[in-house]
Amino acid sequence: MPESKPTGNVAPKPKNAVVNYISETISELKKVTWLKWPGELLYLSGIVLLVAIVCTIILGGIDFGFSQFVKWLITAVKGA
Repeated sequence: MPESKPTGNVAPKPKNAVVNYISETISELKKVTWLKWPGELLYLSGIVLLVAIVCTIILGGIDFGFSQFVKWLITAVKGA
């Protein structure tokens, strides 16, 4: 059976995969909507920092509460 050749709009295989990867990466980076300096960047960084601090306080409080509960539970079991 004879080999069939591709027909139509078939892209040729890239000669070098690394060069192809870099060119596609550059092409995609041109499509990115970058933040405006320094307004948006500082504002959004501040929001991220604020959320991280709030989450740290909440999780720290939960951790402290559980540790106090476990300490209470251990002393209650030892005393019984």
